Amino acid sequence: MPEPRKPRVRGRTALIVAGAAVLGVLAGTVTGYAIQYDREPTPLPALSQPDLRASKVVPADARTTARSVSAHRWVKTDGDLRDLLVKKPKGAKADELRLGIDGWVSVDEYAREYKDPAWMLRSFAMNDLRRIASTSWREGDEVSVVISLVQFRDTKRPEALNMNEDQQRYMPGKEYAGNAGTVIPGSGNGRVWVYDEPHREAGYKPLYAARALAQRGDVFMEIHYWNNSRPISKKAVMALAKRQLERL
Repeated sequence: MPEPRKPRVRGRTALIVAGAAVLGVLAGTVTGYAIQYDREPTPLPALSQPDLRASKVVPADARTTARSVSAHRWVKTDGDLRDLLVKKPKGAKADELRLGIDGWVSVDEYAREYKDPAWMLRSFAMNDLRRIASTSWREGDEVSVVISLVQFRDTKRPEALNMNEDQQRYMPGKEYAGNAGTVIPGSGNGRVWVYDEPHREAGYKPLYAARALAQRGDVFMEIHYWNNSRPISKKAVMALAKRQLERL
């Protein structure tokens, strides 16, 4: 076992070296002042400088990460997350039976929306989920919409980005949408899926479904869209997804 290194003794030699260093700094400072004293004064720039403007967000490129995007958006997403949800359309009625209370959704309630709630609950606990805001409404007797904004702390990993990728990975499967979906223009990583087949159950009308997923900074966006009467217009879901992303 190697012998532990002994600490350096702070004796007279160390004090002499330290004193010499201080004197060197002082000598340099005095010389600098002497030189400046003999020079003509340099005029200061005007206080009013119209070219100085508020800094702009750097456009995204190949080097942009979820963390850098989040840094640009921290002021907006650190406020009341419910304020970033789109408002329900005119004539639509709030659907209080869907998710949450007063726009907030508990982690366990949101986890129950998935096929394996226990696994999702553990995942959210491990991945530092911060909070969930949600809104829902009904348009007449046909259309139902639920929008959720799931925010992570993203302190170690880009969890919102990871969740978006994980959810999108299984959507093309036959037991889900059954297709590759359509990119949301300008979103970077958002897609809309209109399910190929409606959900059928004896005694009920066919239920047509669509889903939109995207990520902005530390927020994962999820939209569920149903129609219990007719096939869903992809254009309508796409327009809603764009409106929601514009608010993030």
